[in-house]
Amino acid sequence: MKYYIIAGEASGDLHGSNLMKEIIKEDTNAEIRFWGGDLMQAVGGTIVSHYKERAFMGFVEVLLNLRKIFGFIKFCKNDIHKFKPDVIVFIDNSGFNLRIAKWAKLEGYKTNYYISPQVWASRASRVEAIKRDIDKMFVILPFEKAFYDKYGYNVEFVGHPLIDGIAGRKQIEEKAFRKEYNLGDKEIIALLPGSRKQEIKKMLSTMLKMVDKFPNYQFVVAGAPSQSKEFYNEFLKAKKVPYINNKTYDLLSISSIALVTSGTATLETALFKVPQVVCYKGSWLSYQIAKRIITLKYISLVNLIMDKEVVTELIQNDFTEQNLEQELQALLLKENKEKLFLDYFDLENSLGGKGASNKTAKLIVNGLA
Repeated sequence: MKYYIIAGEASGDLHGSNLMKEIIKEDTNAEIRFWGGDLMQAVGGTIVSHYKERAFMGFVEVLLNLRKIFGFIKFCKNDIHKFKPDVIVFIDNSGFNLRIAKWAKLEGYKTNYYISPQVWASRASRVEAIKRDIDKMFVILPFEKAFYDKYGYNVEFVGHPLIDGIAGRKQIEEKAFRKEYNLGDKEIIALLPGSRKQEIKKMLSTMLKMVDKFPNYQFVVAGAPSQSKEFYNEFLKAKKVPYINNKTYDLLSISSIALVTSGTATLETALFKVPQVVCYKGSWLSYQIAKRIITLKYISLVNLIMDKEVVTELIQNDFTEQNLEQELQALLLKENKEKLFLDYFDLENSLGGKGASNKTAKLIVNGLA
């Protein structure tokens, strides 16, 4: 069978690569063409476009790049027509994917969606378009099935693929890892400032101000695979802080605390049982727009899944040097760490266990049969 997979950004590349591996196990004759990244490319198949080419973040940047985005959409449609897939699998990346899905359904292609658009966060009216355009939806968060049920749309809860990714990773030897990156013997505070340039610019400077306030800890910046070392140098030149690229899981496995930009990384950090402060700051205009359309009590996946404040969120004007220092101090207290660990275990239990990629691949392949 022929599979056309469309993923955007680093997390989509990760989940897409694991899904591809499982599809190939289920269908040994699978022919895969995809939009993704290095991880998907390493599995095999044919890459059409790398997600780095389409990394537009926030309302303002999207508006400034509309011509380029529409060019990608037109090119994608033409490429699908030439390939003639048996199924198109969309992974997250809703702004792009839902436009392609609407067209694909009208053209008679079978449409599957893995990792739902966050319609539960804003513009729930999009559910009607999803019901119309997507033949089967595979969701990874426990509350999403109940959300879609309210709209009469039957979706499959397959569990969260991060559990497989973390459980299946190769364990590191901490002493050797510290030596390789010259980290010394101090406890580590990991800085995860995001994956896009706009995020990193907004987040990292404030995060680095904690270095002088907590001299008994070793701060380490987790570099995103989508950005070059040169980009980080402008932030790190004033501070002697190690930078480790594309080794976030290894870094989290030996970290005591993390400062994390809101996104998938908050859930990853929780699954490693690392106490964290969730941070986010966007442009003034993007924040004002988001504030008016997002209907959630929280922005971090940890708090959303648990439906309570498990981790502190410092958002927009609350993301200040003073507040960050105060929250870091609070995380150092033993009683706060113990309560957080218990919540983290409850969080992991709610995510459905291992096998998300395998379950999804079987459902996709069996759906074609």
